[in-house]
Amino acid sequence: QVQLVESGGGLVQAGESLRLSCAASGSIFSINPMGWYRQAPGKQRELVARMFSGGTTNYLDSVKGRFTISRDNAKNTVYLQMNSLNSADRAVFYCNAQVEWGQCQYKGVWGQGNPVTVSS
Repeated sequence: QVQLVESGGGLVQAGESLRLSCAASGSIFSINPMGWYRQAPGKQRELVARMFSGGTTNYLDSVKGRFTISRDNAKNTVYLQMNSLNSADRAVFYCNAQVEWGQCQYKGVWGQGNPVTVSS
């Protein structure tokens, strides 16, 4: 059983910053990739940022230059530093990990969701 525990969401004013954290625990051989999705009210869930174990990153175009993903492989933890937040960033943020939990056994795991609210 693999679990993801998220922290760091909340309410901020436009222009401020937040840092999200997500720690994976359980039966884990490796995680590749690990990242963040978000779902705004009435919209589909979208990829915000993800990071592969070798360091390659992908970002949603609208967050490039404002958000930074980082990862501590030893701790199976991923972070999302979000700067210059605006109202369009308001959403529930979900951590996602593609976990190898046994030899050649893979599973996608989701966190519980972390609301981010930006007031103008």
